[in-house]
Amino acid sequence: MPTTWTIAANAGRARIFSDAGNAASLQEVEDLVNPAAQQRELDIVTDKMSPRSAQNSGHNIGGGQGGGFQHAAPAGAQGNDYQPAVTPTEHETQKFAKDVSNYLQQAHQAGRFEQLVVSASPEFLGVLRSTIDPQLKSLIKREVNKDYTRSNGQELRAQLDAHQDKSA
Repeated sequence: MPTTWTIAANAGRARIFSDAGNAASLQEVEDLVNPAAQQRELDIVTDKMSPRSAQNSGHNIGGGQGGGFQHAAPAGAQGNDYQPAVTPTEHETQKFAKDVSNYLQQAHQAGRFEQLVVSASPEFLGVLRSTIDPQLKSLIKREVNKDYTRSNGQELRAQLDAHQDKSA
């Protein structure tokens, strides 16, 4: 019987379980954690410059001690309206999904599993799908759009079996 790995993931954690087909519960193989998921977006992008470093920047034309011209926003401007295409939190989620995909790819190349079951939170499932290599996608025998990262191996098996019964 082929070895099946089951991944239970969200943007902050990916737990990987193995099922050799002979146990009542899944055995945990790896627990990958995304520390950035625990941070606020502001903490991810905070720049570490000292408060005094701005006086030496190009925005203070004419010297650092108040003798120069200060750039000012046009009258009525509301500040910085720039919105990046991807927020820092989304960027960290994409990086984590890529890390998870790379781990799975390396494990498959090492012959550690032949089939894959993916269970992920709705927000993370789409991101994870976009990072998985086509060869690895062909090994996915089932996807579940649920976050079961807090479940142990026995609970996860029961939840996935119940989900399969509903969809059958």
